[in-house]
Amino acid sequence: LRQGPTRILVQHSSCRSHPAASWHATREPKKAPRHPVFHTIAMSVVAAHQASAARAAARPNFSGLRRVSGPAALTRGSDVSPALALPAASSVRGRASGRGSRSVVAMAGTGRFVVGGNWKCNGNTASIVKLVKELNAGDITADVEVICAPPMVYLPKVQSTLDRKYQLAAQNCWVGAGGAFTGEVAAEMLVDAGVPWVILGHSERRALCGESDEFVGKKTKYAIDTGLSVMACIAETLQEREAGATLDVCRRQLQAIVNEISSDDWAKVVIAYEPVWAIGTGKVATPEQAQEVHAGIRAFMASAVSPAVASAVRIQYGGSVNAGNCEELAKQEDIDGFLVGGASLVGADFVTICNAARFNN
Repeated sequence: LRQGPTRILVQHSSCRSHPAASWHATREPKKAPRHPVFHTIAMSVVAAHQASAARAAARPNFSGLRRVSGPAALTRGSDVSPALALPAASSVRGRASGRGSRSVVAMAGTGRFVVGGNWKCNGNTASIVKLVKELNAGDITADVEVICAPPMVYLPKVQSTLDRKYQLAAQNCWVGAGGAFTGEVAAEMLVDAGVPWVILGHSERRALCGESDEFVGKKTKYAIDTGLSVMACIAETLQEREAGATLDVCRRQLQAIVNEISSDDWAKVVIAYEPVWAIGTGKVATPEQAQEVHAGIRAFMASAVSPAVASAVRIQYGGSVNAGNCEELAKQEDIDGFLVGGASLVGADFVTICNAARFNN
């Protein structure tokens, strides 16, 4: 982050959101002849993780971003059968509560239930207008804070038409002040536009755009210092879960934020736990699995920051949350809300998910 603007721009250009763009990451300088076998491997999307390992020694030493193997980094070679029964994270520790399905409790959260709708890179003018009408017609009867995150280009349209019972969020912002950073948006711009929230650290940006834990931590600090509230995303892949490293990954990602912000700053942060293997796959952690990880996250916050912050900080669950499973998930003591992807694009379903807050006692 202390490097000049040109160096940062080169870092940011590593962002790639489509498998067809992976050729750019694997291309080598002309003066370095390619071995035919290596070239075959490097050009294979299926073997992208192998190509990443072969290129590791040649990665630029950027201070904030890291190169990754492209879209395959989201699953990292995890060919998942639809019938797979996902195991609980073996590294999670907690106390049994003896209250039905609420199997692991560290210290139940005390914050107001909060639901975010991440519209991601979806929609057009017609579909956005339709979704806003559905949301405005919805009856939010529960005590819940609701935040919608449209694509950046549609923020002004949504801001002018969406009912005030919903707040707005951007899906990303830059790590510092504005300037020569093509394609980015500065936190100051969002504040100036009246957008109060931003989503940072989403697994798609970590994997596809090479955002490191440290970079996300610095982005979080800058956003908060500028006046934004942050939904800070953390997550493990299926490979990491099966290795029993779920909480190790979550603690590592959170520690990078802890290193940057004060204990008071956590009042402006919502932690969003979104297991990568459950995002957009139709798979969802069982209520017991989700509660187990949330309890572990809260225990980490108690030791890394303070018990008071751990109790007050809100921890959302994300990953194929829908109108059918939201009630049981909301009943868990350490689940303080949801960050919803696909289901947030269906107005009636999203309203149902928001109203699941009444089951969170």
